[in-house]
Amino acid sequence: MLITEIAKIAKVSPATVSRAINQPQIVAPESLARIRSVMEKHNYVPAPLERRRGPKTRLAEQRRIGVWFVGARANNPSHNWFQDQLLQVQSTDTRYRVDLRVLFSSTADELPPTLANEKLDGLIIQGREPSAACLAKLRDLPHVWFMTRRSASYPGDYVEPNNEENGRLAADHLAQRGHKAVAVISTDPDYSAVSRRVKAFLERAAELRLPAHTILGKSNPGVGYLEIKPVHEDTDTLVRTLLANTPRASGLYVPVDHFCGSFFRALRAAGKQPGRDFEAVVGNYNPIVYHNLDHFPAAIDINLTTLVRKVVDHLIWRIENRGAPAPGRIGISVSPTLRLFEANGQSTH
Repeated sequence: MLITEIAKIAKVSPATVSRAINQPQIVAPESLARIRSVMEKHNYVPAPLERRRGPKTRLAEQRRIGVWFVGARANNPSHNWFQDQLLQVQSTDTRYRVDLRVLFSSTADELPPTLANEKLDGLIIQGREPSAACLAKLRDLPHVWFMTRRSASYPGDYVEPNNEENGRLAADHLAQRGHKAVAVISTDPDYSAVSRRVKAFLERAAELRLPAHTILGKSNPGVGYLEIKPVHEDTDTLVRTLLANTPRASGLYVPVDHFCGSFFRALRAAGKQPGRDFEAVVGNYNPIVYHNLDHFPAAIDINLTTLVRKVVDHLIWRIENRGAPAPGRIGISVSPTLRLFEANGQSTH
């Protein structure tokens, strides 16, 4: 069977079939699936690599990379999310040849006890910000901070979601939906993602001349956010405060999702119904959390898969350029995406 025949049946160009054989990582997943289905149906086996014409995929060198969860206990299954995201990336792109090691330390003042034995090429740091003494010990190991919680003075490279865009996007959405008064509601006001999203939301609401209430839970200075659990009793207080405010806010922004299930239940218990009495937008989209809610509000997707790609790409770049002159600290932020849902939970965006 000829490549041109495969292309005709799969409804793609011969060049796309050639790329599917030699460089599958650059072919759209839908096209690649059709091409492979045709090849399998017609028992088409490509020629050996050395006999093929055209560009070939060159496997990247495998890198041994660690992910250090600072301020977290080992063997906590909730920290498997990075491996899960990386596996998704690796399944669609052969350039991501990473031997991943997951490391933990219970405080920000100690390095992971197994770090010295891992012989890592580079390190991704997630969780609490390591102490200056720990960072000094990492001077010769390429490392990149990942996600939020870093201080403004953190000296190294970082990759994180754009929390300011998150807050602004929420305010714009609620304004476009016609709400005349809004509120931002959250536990954990010291969590940096919350504080930055809240600030941006309020600033954008002021620009839109939209009355906005700020309803936050108790301050928890020094809490290890990797281990945080929703404090459900706090949500009753948040709901009472919300309903006591005037003008009554019908548009609600919930910057993080770990407590929104109990918050929406508390609103229902107070006699308030989504769509009739309030409309919410959640500042994070975790399908596991989201599809356990009692309704399907708008959500802001921080694009976690893109963030994982970016941090791995940047760390590998630092590894490959460790001996060459390089610019100082580099910060990369990833824009969020607003997701809207139908009544059955199907995404419309």
